[in-house]
Formats: sequence, C-alpha cells, structure tokens
Amino acid sequence: MHITGLHHIAIIASDYARSRDFYHRVLGLDVIAENWREEKQSWKLDLALPGGGGIELFSFPAPPPRPTRPEACGLRHLALACADAAAMRERLQAEGVAVEPLRTDEYTGARFFFCADPDQLPIEFYQTETEN
Repeated sequence: MHITGLHHIAIIASDYARSRDFYHRVLGLDVIAENWREEKQSWKLDLALPGGGGIELFSFPAPPPRPTRPEACGLRHLALACADAAAMRERLQAEGVAVEPLRTDEYTGARFFFCADPDQLPIEFYQTETEN
C-alpha cells in the first residue's frame, strides 16, 4: 500500500462568496460540484486542480479563527504549479490581487511568487516548466 497522489485540500472560508470568486473566477479552477449542506448550514464547493486532485471550499456559520502567530503549527501555504510564473503574476495583478515579487528557487532554479487568498492563506505559484 502506498500514496498515489494528492486527492484534495480543504479550506474553510470566512466569506464564502469572495473565496468562491477568487478560486473559481480569478484562479480559473473548474467547479465540479457546489452543494448547500442544510444540516450544517454551510456550502461545500468542489474545485478541480489541473493534473488531478482538488480543493474543497467550505463555509460555516462561525468559522474557526486562523492562527495569527507565524510559529503556529499547521498548513504553511498552498502551492500551485503553473507553466509561467511571470504570466500568472501579471494575471493576478490585473485582477487586483496583491502579489509578492517574482523569485527564483535557489535549489531548483524555478521561478515562483506568493499572494494570499481572501482569508490571507498564502498561495505559492511555482513554475514547473523550464525556459529553453
């Protein structure tokens, strides 16, 4: 028995509509399903990640607070692969998303940058294609 890949990442949004717009429209992730869960009074949005896996975006009437200390344990950031980090950065800037400068991974030579989702979850965009 062994791990065959990433299945999904679950994110709890404080503002479901804003986060839905960010992940679906701004990042361009396809909606697989969107369900209102009456018993929990919450939405569950399934989004497809290119290459497999997905993101489950949840709303809750009273979402748990996010850790505010940098040294807190838990998810550090979400990393998404992209073919062209510079082009992705420009696209996000055009949507009004604040982005960090483009950087180069000192070990792999790959280009990457960070932005934050509507709940300030850091998202890294990591260029998987190399330039010739």
